[in-house]
Amino acid sequence: MALPHDKHESDGVPLNAPEPRQRDFSNVSYGEALESARALIPLLRKHAPDNERSTKLVPEVVRALHDCGLWRYLQPKAWGGMELDFVAYFDIPEMLGRGDASTAWVVANLGSHHRGLAQWPKGAHEEIWGADPEVLIASGIAYVQGSGRFVEGGLELSGKWGFSSGVDHSEWEQLACIVKDADGKAVDWVMCQVRRPDFTVIDDWQTLGMRGTGSRTVTCDKVFVPGHRVVSMHVANPAHEYPGLKVNTNAMYKVPTAALGGHCIAGCMVGNATNLLEQTTELVKQRSTAYTGAKMRDFQTVQLRVGAAGAKIDAVRTWLRNDCIEAHNVYRAGGKLDMAEKLRYRRNAAMGMKLVGEAVDSLYEMLGANGIYDSSVMQRLYRDQHAAAGHITFSADAQLGPWAQMAMGGEFKSPTL
Repeated sequence: MALPHDKHESDGVPLNAPEPRQRDFSNVSYGEALESARALIPLLRKHAPDNERSTKLVPEVVRALHDCGLWRYLQPKAWGGMELDFVAYFDIPEMLGRGDASTAWVVANLGSHHRGLAQWPKGAHEEIWGADPEVLIASGIAYVQGSGRFVEGGLELSGKWGFSSGVDHSEWEQLACIVKDADGKAVDWVMCQVRRPDFTVIDDWQTLGMRGTGSRTVTCDKVFVPGHRVVSMHVANPAHEYPGLKVNTNAMYKVPTAALGGHCIAGCMVGNATNLLEQTTELVKQRSTAYTGAKMRDFQTVQLRVGAAGAKIDAVRTWLRNDCIEAHNVYRAGGKLDMAEKLRYRRNAAMGMKLVGEAVDSLYEMLGANGIYDSSVMQRLYRDQHAAAGHITFSADAQLGPWAQMAMGGEFKSPTL
């Protein structure tokens, strides 16, 4: 829920709104959006096994998210989106994650891409949202997986990108690449908006967990991307700017995804852990041990496990949503995050997921043999937590060191952070 100090800056009526053939959610408040997410929890829990079997979100879930507008919680109001404050970047996926981590993960990703598109030139807004402001955009965000070269009028793009969550539901892909000159030297790091059928989807999503995300691989080969659908992400360049921010002036759009991008998907997993905590405590209320008949809730070790898990989950929830509020307030005040601050946020997401993983592991271990069945909800929640933990954003090995290096007087450089 919203904390008393949360401020919400974007409650006005949008200009140049889309034609009414599409639904308009520009007057939906943060509180209303969060309640919509909460109201979906029973539906998401019902269909979570269906999503897993389908390796994508089932139509009932996709439709429900369209009907309440949550796909568009970060989209500009000018195009009928909610344009919620940046704390929603964490809060909406966290609430949905209490129903189904895969659904929350796809919403977090595709919602983030609406926020990202706001940074593109106005021509991209008109082409993509003008045709359909409810359209969904998936992504391949690893620059090294794509290669590009500047050509007349735009860029020629090729590559193979893994982990494109929600691609089955998306008509567009936001694809990253390194642009090199004729000598093979990197000259830019860019994101490109590519439409179907200019990319191919490979059905390779057979995984330990998070199966409902449908995070398949996508490829394209020498696809022409017009200039208005290409944006430089080379923020280390002193001359860098996002052209779309001249149109979309809400400070929320200035918060760097490279620094806090992990917070939206971390929200999903805090929600998933909350779901497991609720499910296991409910089971303990009802359960006696199979051999002695003693009530599990009276075991001090069980009490300690549940208490510690609840504390870790609540602590990480408060920690990461506070990061989102803090970063948004920096840009509201006209400031800008420095490298040390960006690395601190990345550190927090990784360490937060480590703590949440510890809570999930402890609760799952407490279940004993009851948790090993494929029919067990808790087994899926456990698998989802461990599958999500493989994301590079949550790697303590990758994310803790750079912040520590700078804290101890070292230097860290990145062209895109």
